[in-house]
Amino acid sequence: MRKLKVNTFLTLDGVMQAPGGPEEDESGNFKHGGWQFPYEDEMTGEVMGTFMGVPFDLLLGRKTYDIFAGYWPNHPGDPGDKLNNARKYVASRTLNKADWQNSALIKGDVAKEVAKLKEQDGPEIHVYGSGDLVQTLLKNSLIDELHLLIYPLLLGTGKRLFAEGTVPTSLKVTDSKVSSNGVFFAKYEPAGDVQYGTFAD
Repeated sequence: MRKLKVNTFLTLDGVMQAPGGPEEDESGNFKHGGWQFPYEDEMTGEVMGTFMGVPFDLLLGRKTYDIFAGYWPNHPGDPGDKLNNARKYVASRTLNKADWQNSALIKGDVAKEVAKLKEQDGPEIHVYGSGDLVQTLLKNSLIDELHLLIYPLLLGTGKRLFAEGTVPTSLKVTDSKVSSNGVFFAKYEPAGDVQYGTFAD
């Protein structure tokens, strides 16, 4: 069974939309694209280098796929070569074809197809962004690790990774660190159902 790992950049209020640039994703009249860049430092680079330092396949939702496919083929080198050469699976109800090299569409029951992928021989499966897809993976207990880089700013609007409808789930922290710019990295693994209690006598 190969592991499925999610890697996402978030603001402190949970926004994941358009971290990389103003034109990355302007849907919903989002005006804050590019919020990640001012905070990048040695630690964040090391975290991403470690995450991408192993062989991996990519699993992406359609919007993240469109962003990546429009950018990385024109940016060879590291990490472009790794992303371009990786086997890519795209979960989409609307795409008819996926032209980025080594890409294949997942149609029908995404959870069932991803479960099959995990059972096949191969490298780790990495997910970037892809908020809607992550919700589906969470609901079906398909995520082995969440790698979150949380940036010290609030935006108030934008797409959130853990939006309404997120399945209640307990997590345990297996690694964490803070950068000189205040970026908090945490690696989480699923830890079963949420536990409840009371302080009342």
